[in-house]
Amino acid sequence: MQHPILSLPRKTVTIDAGGRSGPLELWRHAFSHGGINFHPLPERVVEGMRLLHPRLVRIFVQEFFRVCPQAGRYDWSRLDPYMEALARTGAKVVAALTIKPKPLFPATDHSVWQPTDRAAWQGLLFEMARRYSRERGIVSHWEIGNETDIGESGGSPYLIPDPGDYFEFYRTAIEPIRRAAPGAEVGGPAACWIDNEPLPGFVARCKASGTPLNFVSWHIYNDDASRHALGVEKAKRLLADYPGPRPEMMVTEWSKSFDPVSSEDLAYAPGRAATIAASIIAMTDAGLDWSFYYHIWDQVCYREAFAPFFSEAGVQGMLTHWNEVPHRFGLFGVDEEARPQYFVYRMLSLMGPDRLSTGSDDPDLRLLASRAEGRTALLIANWNPEQAEDKVVTLSFQNLSPGLKRLTVYRIDSACRWSPDSLEMIPLEERPVDTLSDFRCQLLCPAESVSLALLDEG
Repeated sequence: MQHPILSLPRKTVTIDAGGRSGPLELWRHAFSHGGINFHPLPERVVEGMRLLHPRLVRIFVQEFFRVCPQAGRYDWSRLDPYMEALARTGAKVVAALTIKPKPLFPATDHSVWQPTDRAAWQGLLFEMARRYSRERGIVSHWEIGNETDIGESGGSPYLIPDPGDYFEFYRTAIEPIRRAAPGAEVGGPAACWIDNEPLPGFVARCKASGTPLNFVSWHIYNDDASRHALGVEKAKRLLADYPGPRPEMMVTEWSKSFDPVSSEDLAYAPGRAATIAASIIAMTDAGLDWSFYYHIWDQVCYREAFAPFFSEAGVQGMLTHWNEVPHRFGLFGVDEEARPQYFVYRMLSLMGPDRLSTGSDDPDLRLLASRAEGRTALLIANWNPEQAEDKVVTLSFQNLSPGLKRLTVYRIDSACRWSPDSLEMIPLEERPVDTLSDFRCQLLCPAESVSLALLDEG
């Protein structure tokens, strides 16, 4: 009886090991976290993140840290351990400012963005920047607000859709931050999409006034990798004639689409990893400066943490999103278990700094190839937003250095081939090969899978 693999469609991809097409700066694909509760990353998650060598992690400095119990008095007892755990990952922090202390904002109303005491508000931001940027060196970037185009629906207590209002909010915040930490970068507005106000109008005001703007930020949750690339292209057009150095483009939250069903089975569906890999490739091709996958660790949301500064409807929204119908986006689950998307980033960490030219006869095979000293690598995401299909793929390597090599193949699929303890991937195939300058091998690429093939010399 014929094995089903033998009847699958057969495709070919080419990898030119001598055809460097430019740098491959995969460290630009970073991580976003938080906004749900004040618990620091647990040590297992910290160690797991260290294996990914992150350069930046973006977080929410949310009001549940209670850093300002009274005007002019500060309490860092909750925020300090949170920041310290992030620092242990090896990353610097992009801190989104979403605090709203009751002494300065007594009304529970997300449309209120002006503090009752501007000097006290700026004093708080000065002390925070001094502590975490200048003295401790943890925070390198300050992002002003989070999804101010939708307010509480985006998990933060500020609704500032008007670009003029947001511009004033931004200027009020960055003045003490830059004074306390002149080397820190500032930006925003972390809009839900690149076209959403206040983002375009805010950029125009910074451009016209010369107001410091080191980065612009937006978010996207979508299964279609082309939408992630589209946001980058739109940002490039928006910033095309920006005077002086162009602000960096940062997608400070992104992930797949929100599913209408929340089941633990979906958390381990390999299609999530394929969507993440395809989107990373699309953003890389589009020339994005930084992406921040949301998020690192799934968490429980506590009603009492949000009740002091969110409306009742806003609190219920948070409980729905994270307790009742949780999105399960985390690289790690609530109980610190690794998810398939974590291993997409483990694969990326094994790739080299030089990008290689690739080709394919199938647009559903999303490719990323690299070269490092002694290693040629190819990542394949078999992904289609409508319907992917199983395929047998011939890898055709060209212009290799002839000689003995070791072929190692990893695959993210429904089999969960990794150690839950060490977080090491388990090879699907591993064997010595003796190659000429050209070498071919074949892989099964199931629908919605991610594969990594490594050729190591010696």
